[in-house]
Order: sequence, then C-alpha cells, then structure tokens
Amino acid sequence: MHYDVFNGDADGICALHLLRLHEPRPEAVLITGVKRDINLLDKIQEVRDSSITVLDVSLDSNRHALQKLLGQGNKVTYIDHHFASDIPVTEKLTAHIDLDPTICTALIVDKLLQGKHRGWAVAAAFGDNFHEPARQIASAMSLSEEEISSLRELGELLNYNGYGADINDLHFTPDKLYSALHPYIDPFAFLAESPDLATLRTGFTGDMALAMEQKELEPKQKNRVYVFPNAPWARRVSGVFSNLRAREKKEAAHALIVENSDTTLRISVRAPLNRREQADTLCRSFPTGGGRAAAAGINNLPPDMLENFLRLFHTTFSR
Repeated sequence: MHYDVFNGDADGICALHLLRLHEPRPEAVLITGVKRDINLLDKIQEVRDSSITVLDVSLDSNRHALQKLLGQGNKVTYIDHHFASDIPVTEKLTAHIDLDPTICTALIVDKLLQGKHRGWAVAAAFGDNFHEPARQIASAMSLSEEEISSLRELGELLNYNGYGADINDLHFTPDKLYSALHPYIDPFAFLAESPDLATLRTGFTGDMALAMEQKELEPKQKNRVYVFPNAPWARRVSGVFSNLRAREKKEAAHALIVENSDTTLRISVRAPLNRREQADTLCRSFPTGGGRAAAAGINNLPPDMLENFLRLFHTTFSR
C-alpha cells in the first residue's frame, strides 16, 4: 500500500499534484484535512510495511506517529518547510525539509523535479503568500501579467478552501479538490474548465466582503490585530485575509483572532513580510501553537491567555 499524506491548503495540494504528475500513484490512499489539521500521521499510525509520502505538515508535530510508523517497517518520504527540530536518522526516512522563510513545500518539490510542471508550484507559492518568489519564478518562465494573475487567483482560491474549524466549513474536502485538479497537467486548463473554481470564486467574494468590514482592534499600534466572530465565513477567509493585510503593510506583524465554538480562540499570525521570522516561536509558546517562521497560529487559545498573547505579540514584533 501507498499513502499520500498532505496539508489541505494550496501548498499541500499542489505539492502532491506535482509529485503525482511526475510519478503517478493511482492506488494511493489520500490522507488530509483542513489546514490546521496537522497531526495527520495519527490517522495511519497502525499502517505497516507500506510506503508513505508526507507533504506540508510539521515533522515535529508528527514526531511520535512518524517514529512509530518507521518502526513498523514503513518507508517514508517527508517534504516540508515547517519547524522540524531533530530529524530521525534512518534509511527508512528520506527527508527534504527546508526552513528558508521564502520557500514553500511545492517549491521544494519543484526543485526536486527540476521545474517540471512549474506553473503549479507558482500557484502554490502565491497561495502560501510567497508573492515575490512566485513572481520571480513566473517572470523567468516568460509568463504574461494576465497569466501570472491567473496563477495567483488559482493559488489563493485553493488556499481559501483549506481554512475552517472542520471539513463542514469548507466548500470542498481537500481530497476531492485535489482529485478534481489532478487530471490537469496545465494549470491554465484547470482555470478555464473547472466548474469548482466558480464555486470558490463566489464563496471567496462573499466572505471577503464581510471580512473587509472588520475594524482593527488596536488601531494606534504599529502592528495590526483583527477579531472575527464565530462564523463559517470568518474561519474560511482567515488565511487569505491575513495574507492580504500582511502584504498591505509589510513592515508590520498581523494577528487575526477568530472565536471558536467552545469559547477558545483561533489565532493566525503573520510576521512582517520584510522580516519573516519569530511567528512560530511566538505561537509555540502557547498551547496548541505551531507553524513556521513567517506564518504560524494557535488552534485553541484559552480566553484568559489573550492578554498575555497580545503583549507577547507586540513585544516580539516591536522592532
């Protein structure tokens, strides 16, 4: 058996698509979830004597399950750009982990494949808010401004679909969205022909209209903080909204606080785009926190810890 384990956002979906265009695995079992569902190896921890590919989820967050899987005769290929800490040393694990704050998982795959089907990597980079690297690569491909804008929209729509408290918040489950785009070698053909993108465009437009009505929590601060209510639209649009605000004010850090149904708070943090660091360190200092240097989050922050979070947020990004 073979298992493809991947994050349900644009980066995870496009990274897997690139790999499977190069090396088809029609028999693969797909394991994924909403973007914040990162403990994906827990879902297959009883698997034995199989091959497993893991894309765009933190090795550190999946360490226990990974070590168990390696001990059960599985061979694992792990490709990611999140905090990893110590990487197990064994012939059963092949790891391609790059913590450069300007690279995403699909761009790591793109390097491994030497640019084969590179348009999908550009879309993934746009979706993960790596606009400058995406534009540099797209320009080197001699793409027109219209084509670059199309890939940006594709990446942002795929990323938009990945956000939610659970699968019920999403327009499409990530495995179904991946299966919908997988027959397409050319991302521009998918853009032109896919009926699913029309659904995502409509949902995105409505959700963003509501998001843009929300005011800053502390408008006189250097960094910006926003609070969204407990609503499906707020959870769906949180990633794209945070990325948009970060690009507007590159010298500032951004935090988006979304109320969860159980009264806890879901936090999204974007480090300043001109200094992509410390977002993961900040978020890992709180329960259920994690991510990468440029963008990180906390899944379930107790409300009584919010004041402490805001203090550390402003202190961390005070320069």
